[in-house]
Amino acid sequence: MHFDTPYDTPRPPVNARNCVATSQPLAAQAGLRMLQQGGNAVDAALAAAVTLTVVEPTGCGIGSDAFAILWDGKGLHGLNASGKSPANWDEGQLNPDGSIPERGWQSVTTPGAVSAWVALSERFGALPFETLFAPAIDYAANGFPVSPTISRLWTMAAKQLRDQPGFAPAFLLNGHAPLPGQIFRNPDQARTLRLIAESKGTAFYTGILAEAMAADAARHGATLSVDDLAAHRVEWCGTLSQRFAGAYLHEIPPNGQGIAALIALGLLRHHDLASLSPDDPRLMHLQIEAIKLALADADAYVGDPAHMDLASSDLLDPAYHADRARLIDPTQAQTATHGAPKHGGTVYVTAADAEGRMVSFIQSNYMGFGSGVVVPGTGISMQNRGAGFVTAPGHANRIGPGKRPFHTIIPGFVTKDGRPEMSFGVMGGPMQAQGHLQMMVRTVLHDQQPQAASDAPRWRFVSGREVAVESTMPQQTVAALEAMGHQITREAPDNAFGFGGAQLIRRYGETYVAGSDHRKDGQVAAF
Repeated sequence: MHFDTPYDTPRPPVNARNCVATSQPLAAQAGLRMLQQGGNAVDAALAAAVTLTVVEPTGCGIGSDAFAILWDGKGLHGLNASGKSPANWDEGQLNPDGSIPERGWQSVTTPGAVSAWVALSERFGALPFETLFAPAIDYAANGFPVSPTISRLWTMAAKQLRDQPGFAPAFLLNGHAPLPGQIFRNPDQARTLRLIAESKGTAFYTGILAEAMAADAARHGATLSVDDLAAHRVEWCGTLSQRFAGAYLHEIPPNGQGIAALIALGLLRHHDLASLSPDDPRLMHLQIEAIKLALADADAYVGDPAHMDLASSDLLDPAYHADRARLIDPTQAQTATHGAPKHGGTVYVTAADAEGRMVSFIQSNYMGFGSGVVVPGTGISMQNRGAGFVTAPGHANRIGPGKRPFHTIIPGFVTKDGRPEMSFGVMGGPMQAQGHLQMMVRTVLHDQQPQAASDAPRWRFVSGREVAVESTMPQQTVAALEAMGHQITREAPDNAFGFGGAQLIRRYGETYVAGSDHRKDGQVAAF
């Protein structure tokens, strides 16, 4: 591993035997407290995730969905805790023009994050479930100082969501978002977290909290019911993988977009990458062209696997990748369309402990605060994952009752020689699969240390030949990409979700090397 820091950043990598990395310092430290109390990496990740619902409500809430990939010391496990649309959903939940609502109760599907906390703790945790909630409950009840990036995102969201049910009473102070450093308290959320902790989640899915969510949904004409909440189950789904540069990237199977990163790596195996430096515009060009093709396939075919016409294996077929890879011109940008394989938005936490466990965990309300809905008296902010459906007839992701929508949130995990190599994620809606691809090329192919890989200027494919790059991207790189036909737009690196937020922990001998994205407020907490 190369330990140089070639990019302009104030953050060095962190080396330790126990690590927690996430996008908000108080949450990272909550995870560290669990490790110091004798907990393991799973306990640390969960404590950080629960705390993030309090200290980073701009990215997640108690009403979020979640996914996880973890190495328990012996093997790899994948968890899908996303929820389905209400069983009684009907066309009346659409907007008057027939489009899918992006905000409000009609955009809400059954929230799954709480079920992920319970399932992971029961199967792999070492500490009592209630212990994991102590930091979050304290911050919700007694307050915490709002960090700068989150304050900025909070202010942006308040302009859009202040009129959504329950939002202003729960999240605004005298009609305004809290300023950086201002103390924010959410006593309703503290009470709800206590109920979840004490009942091991049953209050949320079959008890008083489920009744409160269903009643508020009914008041606003939505169909989420107590039966929907009671019927929710997590799925131990395993992982899909793709070999790349001597290692394997693992992703959660659909209904998420992780398969797009695997497809892109499969296409790139047919091009010479190793001879190009990590910042060579020719290498960026190849990655952009590969992710274009991969995302086109994901958009066309991925949805709830129970409704997909294709199996994931069809989209990962090496022969199909070899055929699609021929569409990539090493010198010229193309406009991509989906292929025809043969049938056959967010917060992120990673943690690792001295016993070898590694956890990749992601939870999200989707569009910032999600639906904008907050259930009165509970502090439960609800996701808007229903906005991830489409209306195209016959599409696997067509909106309907009892279906899981297409998800942007994806945890990443790398193994090498049958052992865990790296746990990582890149938050930020459609940036996530693209971010996974960029991290793999930098860390696995070019052996950059995690902080350097995170700090490097990023690109993001938009559509057609449009590509956004960070303002820190060197001008000569931009000029070279434009010469190959890419239509480049520079964006500020503090764009809310534009270039994501990476958190990475990579194994290094008997210890770990970790990095936390400078684009967020987060940190690596370690010992």
